[in-house]
Amino acid sequence: MTELPPCPKCACTYTYEDAGGLLICPECAHEFAPGAAGDAAAETPEDTGFVVRDSVGNILADGDSVVVIKDLKVKGSPSGLKAGTRVKNIRLVDADHNIDCRIEGIGAMGLKSEFVRKA
Repeated sequence: MTELPPCPKCACTYTYEDAGGLLICPECAHEFAPGAAGDAAAETPEDTGFVVRDSVGNILADGDSVVVIKDLKVKGSPSGLKAGTRVKNIRLVDADHNIDCRIEGIGAMGLKSEFVRKA
């Protein structure tokens, strides 16, 4: 019996081959071609199915810097968040607010990607 490569996404060693020739990981359900086992780093955000785009359509990634394009009210803050505020080191999440960040003077908060553009 031939040794199958581990899953490139989660490194599970229990991969199996389906009838179509693809390898499947039973833990994370990742499907990959037998020769593409080392190509996990080459995956684009479109491949994973979770893509966050800013107000002009640029794809955002973890660690990017963004600029707020509109004055936003912030609950508990009298001044709110002004347009042009630069936010560094964002983290993408799959929730109603798809950007988690920390803003100086305000603290941790969630932003919607439709109110920011990539810096």
